[in-house]
Amino acid sequence: MPRAYFSDATLDDLMRQVITEIYAHGLPITPTRGPALELAGVLLNLRNPRARLSRTETRGKPYSCLGELCWYLAASDELSFIQYYLPKYGDNADGGCLHGAYGPRLFGSAGASQFHTVSDLLRRKPASRRAVVQLFDAQDLQQAHSDIPCTCTLQFLIREGRLNLYTSMRSNDIYLGLPHDIFCFTMIQEILARTLSVRLGSYRHFVGSLHLYERNRSDADHFLSEGWQSTIAMPPMPATDPWRDISHLLRAEMALRTKTSASIVNAADIPSYWADLIRLLHIFRAKKDRDSPTIAALESQMSSAAYTPFIQTTLSALR
Repeated sequence: MPRAYFSDATLDDLMRQVITEIYAHGLPITPTRGPALELAGVLLNLRNPRARLSRTETRGKPYSCLGELCWYLAASDELSFIQYYLPKYGDNADGGCLHGAYGPRLFGSAGASQFHTVSDLLRRKPASRRAVVQLFDAQDLQQAHSDIPCTCTLQFLIREGRLNLYTSMRSNDIYLGLPHDIFCFTMIQEILARTLSVRLGSYRHFVGSLHLYERNRSDADHFLSEGWQSTIAMPPMPATDPWRDISHLLRAEMALRTKTSASIVNAADIPSYWADLIRLLHIFRAKKDRDSPTIAALESQMSSAAYTPFIQTTLSALR
C-alpha cells in the first residue's frame, strides 16, 4: 500500500522519499500531458521551510525559482517576464499572458490583494482560521484555457507565535513543478511572517495527484543517483517589514531582465539578505550573457555561503 505522508527537513530529502515511493507504488495514468505514475492524496511536511532550494545537479535551480517568485510578487501575468526564466511557460500561454498566473490572483491590483487582505485579518485576529487565499476558482472549470492553476488554496495559521502554511494542490509534478512551488510558497510564508512580526512555522503541502511524467523518468533517475549532499538552508529573512526591500528587489529584477540599468546591486541601505537575492538575479543575467568575470565578482560580494554551490556550478558551465 502506498504511503500518503512524507516528512523531512529539506526539499531534497522530501523529493527523494516521494520519487522512490512513486517508483514502488505509483499507479499509471494517462493525463493530457502524457503518461505518468501517480500517488493520490499525498501530504508533504517540510520541517524547515528555509531548506527550500535543491542542492542537486539536476534540480538546483535558484535563479528560475527566484525569478518566478518575482513574477508573483509583481502581480504579473506577462508571458515574456516568466519566459526569461522558464521558457516552457510559452506552451500554455493565451497570447502574451497566462490565464492561470498566480501573481494577479495573490497580489492583484490596489485594493484587491488577497495576500494583503489575509495579512490585515491576521493582524486583527491572530487566531483566525479564515486566512485563506484562493487560487483555483469556479471560472477555471467553466472556461477553456491551457493554463489553469494547480494550486487550490493557501491557508495561513498563527499558532504558538509561529506562522504555518498549509497548501492544497489539485495536481503537482514532483520533478518539475514541486521544487518551484515549495520555494515560492515558503518564501511568501516567510514574507507574511515578517510582515506580521511572528516567527516562521512549518510548511505542509497537500496534493490530490502527485505524479512523475514518463518523459522525466531518466531525469528523476539521475536525481536519485546523485546521492545526498549537505543542504544549507537559506538565511532567515531580516526581522523587519519586508515590503520596502521587495520593491527594491522588483525594480532590480526588471532592470536586469530588460537591461535598462547596470548599477542596481550596491545600494547602501539594502539588507544583505535582499542584496544577495539581487546578486543572484544579476548572476543569471551574466550567465545569459556568458560573462564569467561579472559572475566571479558578484560571488565575492555574496553575504551568505548558502548560494556558493549554485554560483560555482554556473561558473563551471561557462568554462
